[in-house]
Amino acid sequence: MGLSGKRFLDVAGSREAAVAVLATITGLYYLIVAVTNCIDTDTNRHAVAAVLSMQATIHHSGTGWRAITNGTVALIAYILIVIWEYLIALVLLAAATTGWWALIGRSAARTAVAAKLSSLGWTMAVLLFAGGFLTIGGEWFRMWANKQVNASSAALQNFLLAAVGLILVHMSSRSETRVQS
Repeated sequence: MGLSGKRFLDVAGSREAAVAVLATITGLYYLIVAVTNCIDTDTNRHAVAAVLSMQATIHHSGTGWRAITNGTVALIAYILIVIWEYLIALVLLAAATTGWWALIGRSAARTAVAAKLSSLGWTMAVLLFAGGFLTIGGEWFRMWANKQVNASSAALQNFLLAAVGLILVHMSSRSETRVQS
């Protein structure tokens, strides 16, 4: 059975299909994360405030000056995190939609757009989770030592998921390799 002149397995088993599937799943995941952060604002907002305040970490005079105890600053940080999560979801879902349309029509132009959108979305996730949560939250605010809130493993999980997507989208497909050879 053909799909735009291609065999089903050639399309369904392609790197482009894998990118579309992963972009769909991660886009939906980040949408659920953002919506949950809007529904359960008390828990998640207080978690951000607890990390920024460093009150439940190992206290040391050399690091205590880093703490941010201003509630307004913590609320702004929380809102920015949620907005960023919505943007990640939007970009990845746009990538997924474009990717699925490219697979149906085997459009090289749409495939390229889907790859660029996927790369952008996963890069945004890396910035948030590796940059924001692991580096700033984890190390600067010592989240790893926080007795109340330690989201380091969740941040690592999100970073790895985005990293797999980035590796996948930037790999050469077999057809690209054959054309270049």
